[in-house]
Amino acid sequence: RLLNPGERLTLDDGSSIVIQPWNGSSRLNVLVMGIDRRPGETGLGYRTDTMMLVSFNPATKQLGILSIPRDLFVQIPGYSARQRINTALSLGELQRSGYGPTLAMQTVQLNLGIGVNAFVIADFTALIKVIDAIGGIDVDVPYAITDYEFPDMNYGYDPLILSAGLQHMDGYTAQKYSRTRHGDSDFDRAARQQQVIFAIRDQVLSLESLPQLIIQAPSLYSSVSQNVYTGFS
Repeated sequence: RLLNPGERLTLDDGSSIVIQPWNGSSRLNVLVMGIDRRPGETGLGYRTDTMMLVSFNPATKQLGILSIPRDLFVQIPGYSARQRINTALSLGELQRSGYGPTLAMQTVQLNLGIGVNAFVIADFTALIKVIDAIGGIDVDVPYAITDYEFPDMNYGYDPLILSAGLQHMDGYTAQKYSRTRHGDSDFDRAARQQQVIFAIRDQVLSLESLPQLIIQAPSLYSSVSQNVYTGFS
């Protein structure tokens, strides 16, 4: 039987999984997923090639981010053979439309032993639109990147060539920087993704951009509403 948040799943070893909603005061753990979905494609039946567990402590106002390697072979509830962790969302969607996020949260909670309260899913377009809306981001590229096999949005190639040093990136360049993985490891890619997240934070919190961003909030939400999925209001 498929689970909804708050319901209990008992495994064959006697252990159980319950996705608990946030109570508003304890630590909030959110599974943030970036799906491999191109423009024009719909639904959630895609691999989560970016997975981050974001943990917020409301008492101290501190935030922690744990990047989850996409190629971890893990136990997925309901499947006897181990699967790549980035397939949990799509496997859930194959079972029932809209169940993918719950199965992904259950999978992370089961394998990491960390309670997951909520989820946020975004595709490539959402990242591009948000970064463009805040005027781009500044990223210190640690070493030169030459990726002639970077995939474009239509399953072709769109080479990425960046020099080392501080770079101002628009949304499209930033998503390429976040996704490139030729020439180094998935751990390096995870580090780049966190770097982009913090660069977005720095730009949003700067005195120059915050007032304008507040004004743009309604139109920005409208523009990304089809590209972001979450259980949050």
